[in-house]
Amino acid sequence: MADVDEVEEVDAADEAPDADDVELPTRRHTALAISLVVGLVAAAFVVVLATRDPATDRQGTSPLIGKPAKPLAGETLDGGSFDVGDHRGQWVVVNFFATWCLPCREEHPQLEAFNNEHSQTGDAVLVSVLYENDPDVAREFFDRNGGGWPVVLDGQGLIATAYGVPQVPETYVIDPQGVVRDKLIGGVTKAGIEESIREAEREAQQP
Repeated sequence: MADVDEVEEVDAADEAPDADDVELPTRRHTALAISLVVGLVAAAFVVVLATRDPATDRQGTSPLIGKPAKPLAGETLDGGSFDVGDHRGQWVVVNFFATWCLPCREEHPQLEAFNNEHSQTGDAVLVSVLYENDPDVAREFFDRNGGGWPVVLDGQGLIATAYGVPQVPETYVIDPQGVVRDKLIGGVTKAGIEESIREAEREAQQP
């Protein structure tokens, strides 16, 4: 009988799974599950980035806000001239742009809509400042996409430096007294610019 018991014990030992054999599939399943979760999260993040609306009309900070606007004068793209000082009594919207800048191209129809309306009412003027851009390329852009507002050449970057513009697009809103009231970074919309003007008007009416 002793021999039989020994044989049974040996058989039982042979049939019992090794602890490492049990843990290995478990670890593999856990690692696979974690990988799947991480992959799903990453995919969801990419989808969010790809489908969310681009940021527009974002307010930026600037030491110029609340102070007289810096001089802005020079030759324009069409061979004329522009001087912000000639437009006291009107709101002046100063847009720094370049044709190689995607948000600049995307905001162009909004700027055109703003200019079309307010050039009729006469309460506001729009001016663009060319930022690190070939004037000939900019002329082709305006010929192709429209836009009847002045575009000031800034070949040496002096205007951009005076306004502290590190990248485009950036838009400044100057009140009829010549004071900078707002700075918008990234693309703008017609409604966003008009809301900036209304907000500045409300602030001016407060005691």
